[in-house]
Amino acid sequence: MQLREPSDDDAARIRELTESAMTTSYALSPQQIENIAETTFGEEPLSEAFDDDGTVLVVAEADAETSDEAGGGGEGTVIGVAVGEVEDGKGVLRWVLVDPEQRGRGAGAELFENGVERLRDRDVERVEATALEANTEGHQFFEEFGFVRVDERQIEVGGESLVEYVYSDESNAEQSEAAESGDGGTAETGAEGEETTDFPNTETRDGELTATTEDGDRVYVAREETESGTESSFFVAYSDEAYEEQYGYYCGNCGSLDTAVDDVGRIECSECGNVHATRSSEEYDDSYL
Repeated sequence: MQLREPSDDDAARIRELTESAMTTSYALSPQQIENIAETTFGEEPLSEAFDDDGTVLVVAEADAETSDEAGGGGEGTVIGVAVGEVEDGKGVLRWVLVDPEQRGRGAGAELFENGVERLRDRDVERVEATALEANTEGHQFFEEFGFVRVDERQIEVGGESLVEYVYSDESNAEQSEAAESGDGGTAETGAEGEETTDFPNTETRDGELTATTEDGDRVYVAREETESGTESSFFVAYSDEAYEEQYGYYCGNCGSLDTAVDDVGRIECSECGNVHATRSSEEYDDSYL
């Protein structure tokens, strides 16, 4: 196979393989896939991406050997695409998609490595990769390249509210963690009795992250029990130090405990409007698969 930058002539084929790849590997409905493909890989957004200096695009095309091995497209047919962009001094590889008929032949790995290399050539501080939670195969794929999951967030793609996982090179993740720790305790937990920096309106008491309700009661914030939000994660808050009686949710964006949960599990912060929607895998009817 050969890697190259795409042109306008490749737009239709990129859109076609996008829908095919997502249908195979994403736990999304056909309508969701169509919406994402059109708004991200349609003719107009691709044309804008081709002209955008901040966007990195690379396609893999079949050579004679690849075409003979797998079929499903002659020599020169685009069989995969990687899309990344530079934002705020970092490179983000957002999509790596391969024609299902061409999988298992290294196209995804070559696209990933080439996309990361192109982003690093832009003199970015670090490179991240993202994958939708609905991507049933991407998470293990990134980990094979030494990328570890460092965050999750709620995003809008094609009019759909979906959960996105963020991965960073393991060495970058360790450096970031070390930088946040500093000399006087981690930024996450802070010194005893002092307000933390990563969790507004909280403090550390007896090694536990705590917040105070409007009534002056102390609650305990479970850092490992999270739900994604549009602005920042929500954390389960407990009334007792044993973490057995749930008080509600703490908003990681503004530090408020004034949150509400509706009948379908949607969490909303009354202070800042941060919202958690039910995860895509919970909403999706797997009869589509």
